[in-house]
Amino acid sequence: MDRLSLLLVIVGAINWGLVGLFQFDLIAFLFGGQAALISRVLYTVVGAAGLWSISMLFMPREHEEHLPHAHADGANA
Repeated sequence: MDRLSLLLVIVGAINWGLVGLFQFDLIAFLFGGQAALISRVLYTVVGAAGLWSISMLFMPREHEEHLPHAHADGANA
């Protein structure tokens, strides 16, 4: 579920980047405008994925748990 959410957040970020840079809404272009049902569903799903992704901010990353911690002088344990 986390990877799917991340993928959808990336799609949303790319779409917002296109809107910001070129005033071009790719989702609306592909699916018949912003008011089209499929566009609204996609906007909602991407928004829900963004909300789900908030939880990932508070999860420890697996590879960090196995790394030795650095000492104050910069040397590894």
